[in-house]
Amino acid sequence: MTALGFLYPGHSAEDDYPRIEQLLGSDIRVDLVHTDIGEDAHRVDALLEMGSAGRLAAGVQELRHAGADAVVWACTSGSFVYGWDGAQEQVRTLAQTAGMPASSTSFAFVHAVRELGARRVAIGATYPDDVAQLFAEFLRADGVEVVSVKSSGIITAAEVGTWGEAELLALARHSDHPEAEALLLPDTALHTAAHIPALEKELGKPILTANQVTVWEGLRLADRRVNAPELGALFTREPIVQV
Repeated sequence: MTALGFLYPGHSAEDDYPRIEQLLGSDIRVDLVHTDIGEDAHRVDALLEMGSAGRLAAGVQELRHAGADAVVWACTSGSFVYGWDGAQEQVRTLAQTAGMPASSTSFAFVHAVRELGARRVAIGATYPDDVAQLFAEFLRADGVEVVSVKSSGIITAAEVGTWGEAELLALARHSDHPEAEALLLPDTALHTAAHIPALEKELGKPILTANQVTVWEGLRLADRRVNAPELGALFTREPIVQV
């Protein structure tokens, strides 16, 4: 049994995680601990506080007791907002506190883009534009070419959590770019686990979503690879994008 631990901020789309656990169809256990988000706002100061070491440390003990093999901070904006170096320090501190391998959703996106072999990506963000641009800068720090950034201007995770398939498809269609080899949807408050195959069929390219890549990152840290086509190109053994 491989046990994956996730620190999830607040309550928005956490039901994606048991759904993904079912879709993995293997001896994988997904353990989720909710962290205190403080103020629910896609605003830089609030996001910095949300991802602070103290808030993350508060949930680590429960994951350790559950026997987690790795831990991922399941939040994109609460990691990339620190910048590349700050986000690295965030996960280093988390790993030291937890006593196990650690990462975050922001680095999960970076590693997933590499896995697909994608060179150019588009971003479809629920966030306000200034926060969405910080995610683009984070990706560029690793050499990813961001060809388009579209933002929805939503302030709270609570509002994002109310979105259904229609809103998700509209975001994907609006954010896609003909030069992009993959589309990234970076918000763990967004329900996506049930819709990735439909999104990829609609756009004809790999779709990377926050909760999807977060679980994939946990598997990567635990040195596990699972073939689960229901979770999109990232979870198939052969990448769709060829380089």
